[in-house]
Amino acid sequence: MPTYDYECQTCGHKFEAKQSMKDPHLTDCPKEGCPGPVKRLIGLGSGFIFKGNGFYITDYRSDSYKAAAKKDSESASASTSSTPAPAATPPAPAKT
Repeated sequence: MPTYDYECQTCGHKFEAKQSMKDPHLTDCPKEGCPGPVKRLIGLGSGFIFKGNGFYITDYRSDSYKAAAKKDSESASASTSSTPAPAATPPAPAKT
């Protein structure tokens, strides 16, 4: 539920109120003895909270980027696995 900031136009009292987005704006100051009207202020919003094990720049890549990366990794693994390793040559016999 969003939190809204209000300020009384008569006494200057500032306060916050948790309201649904569908609720009507508050109109009266909650401070005792003040019948003044209140005005809803423009809020800065809230910060971004990351929860979980971790977030990486590659987590939210586009589908075209993922397809190109997969193609590159498949071609790289195919070229390294298809090339046979050089056979070890036996040492030359020693001359006597």
